[in-house]
Amino acid sequence: QVQLAESGGGSVQAGGSLRLSCAASGYIARRYCLGWVRQAPGKEREAVALIDSNGSTLYADSVKGRFTISKDNAKNALYLQMNGLKPEDTAMYYCAARSTSGGTWRDPTSYGYWGQGINVTVSS
Repeated sequence: QVQLAESGGGSVQAGGSLRLSCAASGYIARRYCLGWVRQAPGKEREAVALIDSNGSTLYADSVKGRFTISKDNAKNALYLQMNGLKPEDTAMYYCAARSTSGGTWRDPTSYGYWGQGINVTVSS
């Protein structure tokens, strides 16, 4: 049973925009905080944004002001609007879920559910 499934990745030039979507199962969407975690080639995974059940959001400094996380509770959907993309944003992006919004939200190992990932490539 697929719990999280990403869509919307692709290739874009620097300065461009992309919107990632994640379809979540109702079980996950109702009980967990949802976030986006990325992994660039040769680098460790990095949590970039999180949204909790109340709609409060958290962002990594590397994307603050450029990325916006949001969700549609009626559709059990999570989104990541990425503007002002930079080559260093090139990575595999994963939709992920964890039980709380506090604590070590930046720690990728604190996420218990993961999508299959989707590629984002930003060219200079």
